[in-house]
Amino acid sequence: MAMSKPSPTDNLSLADLAKRAAKTFQERFDRTASIVVAAPGRVNIIGEHTDYNDGFVLPMAIDRYTVVAGDGSDDGRTVRAARICSTTMDEEQAICLAGEHSPPLPTWAKYIRGVFDAAAEHGIVPPVFDAVIDSNVPLGGGLSSSAALEVATATFLEEITGSRLDPKTKALVCQQAEHQGAGVPCGIMDQFSSVLCEEGHLMLLDCRNQETTMVPLADPSVTVLIINSNVKHELTGGEYAERRQQCEAAAKILQVSALREANLTDLENNRDNLDDVHFRRAQHVIGEIERTTQCAEAIAAGEWKRVGELMYGSHDSLRDDYEVSCKELDTLVEAARELGPEAGVIGSRMTGGGFGGCTVTLVRTDQADRIAEAICKKYHEQTGIEATAFVTPPARGAHVIKS
Repeated sequence: MAMSKPSPTDNLSLADLAKRAAKTFQERFDRTASIVVAAPGRVNIIGEHTDYNDGFVLPMAIDRYTVVAGDGSDDGRTVRAARICSTTMDEEQAICLAGEHSPPLPTWAKYIRGVFDAAAEHGIVPPVFDAVIDSNVPLGGGLSSSAALEVATATFLEEITGSRLDPKTKALVCQQAEHQGAGVPCGIMDQFSSVLCEEGHLMLLDCRNQETTMVPLADPSVTVLIINSNVKHELTGGEYAERRQQCEAAAKILQVSALREANLTDLENNRDNLDDVHFRRAQHVIGEIERTTQCAEAIAAGEWKRVGELMYGSHDSLRDDYEVSCKELDTLVEAARELGPEAGVIGSRMTGGGFGGCTVTLVRTDQADRIAEAICKKYHEQTGIEATAFVTPPARGAHVIKS
């Protein structure tokens, strides 16, 4: 496993992060950044591994952002490439624009080149430019740092070209960049969240027809607590792609186009046709889709006990049926569960693809600090690892700061 250490700048406000990116651009390229844009990471309250099964998800944008500060360049470079400095990776790359042959790139730069290529298919081809990328979205935490990078890049391209994509098209362009540029067969949730989420709201996203419904998180007594296990298990079997293939195989046996079309009765009726693994994978997805719509309704109604039951049910299913949790995530969730409603905990679950990363916990606002401290203390006692906790309101999606 690889440890992810918290950055001392994790708590920077978006305004300060944008100022730092612009300052770094000035120092690096000796001129002022004419464009500054931002795109957020996201946390998924419930609905895990349902997006690529045409199901529902319930994410929100977090107040952790990736910022791109840049400016067009007329330095006469012979190859049409953008010079991009990543402060997170502490390196600079010349990333060829669409239509130019690209030499091998590090992973972070592949996401950007993927956006260049996908955006060009929609007529968005930027001039040569220089840029600085800065971010306080945790890497490897299941909070969609890659989607934030893609969406921030696409937003920058819109500004520098003066061409606008429909927001859903923009999200799909960024999803295509992840598929083709980075080779990750992700669903639409991460990019849709970074583009479309609204401040103060969760977003119920129907991944079949791409319809979105904003669900207000309006109760000031309830807060979203994210705890990063600071662990990411490096797995070699392509588990994400494997889970997707297992779901597709189960859907085929159930004779539906996607598991969204099946219900638990269909699953039981076909138990003899499915081996244990495919049965459990399908059981998670079908149950999780149901839990997600129920949770959105319960949040809107302020039925917090029901919300908690659904969140814990989601985690148990991800642990037992989908098998994407790990002992560190389970430890964090169990610590929250043991504190319980009397201590101000509503519900908790792993969030993101799994095998490490973060948990999301709904807590009573006035007890959030104490809850975070208690969970992190127990986690350290049981694992020897320091967790990183922060609270976040539902934040604003991608937007322009300066243009």
